[in-house]
Amino acid sequence: MTGMGERTSKLDRNVRVALAIGNYPGPERQRRVDAALSFQSPGTDVGIVDVPATPYVKNLTPAHMQEAAPAFISAFRDAERQGYDAVVPLGTLDLGVDGGRSAVNIPVVGPCQSMLHMGAQIGERFGIISYHDGQIALFRAMIRRYGMEGWVAGFATTGFKLVEMASNAEAVSGLFLDCGRKLVREQGADVILALGISQCPMLVSADAARDHIGVPVLEGIGTPIHVAATMVRLGLAQSPVRWPREA
Repeated sequence: MTGMGERTSKLDRNVRVALAIGNYPGPERQRRVDAALSFQSPGTDVGIVDVPATPYVKNLTPAHMQEAAPAFISAFRDAERQGYDAVVPLGTLDLGVDGGRSAVNIPVVGPCQSMLHMGAQIGERFGIISYHDGQIALFRAMIRRYGMEGWVAGFATTGFKLVEMASNAEAVSGLFLDCGRKLVREQGADVILALGISQCPMLVSADAARDHIGVPVLEGIGTPIHVAATMVRLGLAQSPVRWPREA
C-alpha cells in the first residue's frame, strides 16, 4: 500500500522533466530551448539544464561523443539536485545515457532508444532518416547495441551537415519529406524515425511529416520527454542491478 501511495502522490503534481542542452552558437541554442519547451503539456513541465559541451560540429565522431559524455553525466546530476523527476539529453546520440543511469536515481531517457521502443508499438519496419551518409554506421551501431537492428527497413539521408541545416531550412525540409516517402515506397517502412532533431522537429514537425509521408513519424525531443514523464508516473527508473549506483 505504501508503494501505491507514493505512486499516487506523483500523479497529484506536475512531473518535471529536464532537457540537458549543450553549447550552441548564437540563436541555435535558443531555437532548441524553444522547441523543447513547446512539448510541455498539462501535467508535464519541461526545464533546461546546461551542458558545458557541444555536439554542434561539422563531422561528429565517436571520439566527440565519448569526450562529451562526462559533461552530460554532470548535467544529469545537476538535474537531480534541482529536483527534476527525470532527465533527457538533447539529441538522438543518447550522449551520457549509459553512464548517467549509474550516476543518478531519476530516470535517464535516451532519445534514440525511446524512439526505437515507441516505434515498436506503432510499426514493425523502421525507416531511419539522418543527416548525411557518414552517420549511418554510427546509428547502425547504436541500434544494434539496443537490440533493434532487425526492425530497420532502411536508412536515408538528406545530405546536409548539422552546421548547414539552419541556412538551408527549406531544402532540408523538402528532402526530409522526400526521404520519408521513398523509405515507405521502396523499403516498406511503416514508421519513420528522425535520427537528428535539427531536421525534425526543428525544421519540420512530426505531425506535418506524418501528413506528407503517410505513416507515423517519431522525433527526438517530444518522444523522450513524454516517455520520461510516463516512467515517472509509473514509478519507474533504471534498474540498480543493470546500472548500479556509484559507491
